[in-house]
Amino acid sequence: MGNSRSGALSKEILEELQGNTKFTEEELATWYQSFLKECPNGRISRQQFESIYSKFFPDSDPKAYAQHVFRSFDANNDGTLDFKEYVIALHMTTAGKTNQKLEWAFSLYDVDGNGAISKNEVLEIVMAIFKMINPEDVKHLPDDENTPEKRAEKIWTFFGKKDDDKLSEEEFIEGTLANKEILRLIQFEPQKVKERIKEKRQ
Repeated sequence: MGNSRSGALSKEILEELQGNTKFTEEELATWYQSFLKECPNGRISRQQFESIYSKFFPDSDPKAYAQHVFRSFDANNDGTLDFKEYVIALHMTTAGKTNQKLEWAFSLYDVDGNGAISKNEVLEIVMAIFKMINPEDVKHLPDDENTPEKRAEKIWTFFGKKDDDKLSEEEFIEGTLANKEILRLIQFEPQKVKERIKEKRQ
């Protein structure tokens, strides 16, 4: 972190995070303390990230989704996140601006990182999302989106793509901004994530 005072967050990083997120100085300082408790070396591994994520969703299986979220924020691909990457991850998945969120969502769905999304990649993420939805809630989903396969098919059809087509980042963002249904279908209900994070902070 480039900061010799292990117990305090450096001014530069604090200012940068406050500028890039909606979190307050107090929230960031509190999170940093708990982050250091969990990760004394200042870095969080994928397993630790999964463990923290699962605390937000005790009634479901968020492991697969957490792995994809972790991958999308591990910018340098070293298998760990530092505090800054961790907070940006929390912010982007809960409170980011729509465009920022969609850029992140694209990297989430671009599983192999080749700059384009395939229908199989959409299905892989949707399957991870379904593992986090309460089985009771699944029962109330519309018939044409109550399985991962149906939801992936619906998303792909909205984009007007054939089965073996690819989706660019620009097409993904423009298509999602133009169609609120796509936005609803591609995300796990972020409101629930926000509520869980608020509960954990209290």
